[in-house]
Amino acid sequence: MRSSNPVFSRRGFSRDNGYAGFNAAPQAGGPAVGTQANPYAQQGGGNPYAQNPYAQQDLQQGAPPQAPVTTGRMTMDDVVMRSGMTLGTVAVGAILAWALLPVTSTSFGLAIGSALIAFVLAMVQSFKRKASPALILGYAAFEGVFLGVISEMYNSQWSGAPFQAVLGTMAVSGATLLIYKAGWIRVTARYARIGMAIAIAFILVMAVNLLLVAFGGAEDGGLRSMGPLGAIVGIIAIILGAFFLTLDFKQIEDGIAYGAPREEAWLAAFGLTMSIVWIYVEMLRLAAIFSGND
Repeated sequence: MRSSNPVFSRRGFSRDNGYAGFNAAPQAGGPAVGTQANPYAQQGGGNPYAQNPYAQQDLQQGAPPQAPVTTGRMTMDDVVMRSGMTLGTVAVGAILAWALLPVTSTSFGLAIGSALIAFVLAMVQSFKRKASPALILGYAAFEGVFLGVISEMYNSQWSGAPFQAVLGTMAVSGATLLIYKAGWIRVTARYARIGMAIAIAFILVMAVNLLLVAFGGAEDGGLRSMGPLGAIVGIIAIILGAFFLTLDFKQIEDGIAYGAPREEAWLAAFGLTMSIVWIYVEMLRLAAIFSGND
């Protein structure tokens, strides 16, 4: 099963388009960790744990394997570095857009155009077999322009909303990571299926709402209004963003444990960036609603 962002479908750490996460099924007669086999076992000429008797012992006892001491394998430092690059690119794009583009209908058009380009780049990356740093950084740059323009627009009407959204995004992301690391959330196949079903239902409802608003069937934004109903929908969307962060964390954890190739760190950064952007946009709307200046 592939992890997916509510905005964009994306591929998880993979081998021949397989998934190295919580839903990998063990192969008959093969080593398993809990209920999963190493999807990288045959990658690069053999099982990276084959020469490590301690890793073999871990596999037999059902304990999480230790990452193999080999070059070219993904590490947490790789993930942090790539994530810093992608999120930094988003931030730079947003700052430049805020500083250089005034709040006009033209800048709003540029924001929509940037969002569409970011969407296309993300979709192309999602269907590629390997991570493309150029595509991922390009996505981050255009996403940054979009966020910079809409943040400036929100700030012009609800002063301080972007700053509150940034703090809220950091709080949600940090709390989600702490809860995940504490083991309060176990990312299992059942957990993912339920979450994905809710996310798909949410997206479909939002799509119908958008059509109703566009054709006059719903007033004041319908479910996405700037009132109490809109706040409830925004909170649900933020919870979904946190859910997708837990899938990202699990992918990263499994990728490192199973010795994913180093370039897979770009996919980790890609997924984390999309989830965090999703949370920020919803936080921005929520901050505007709670400002009471509508």
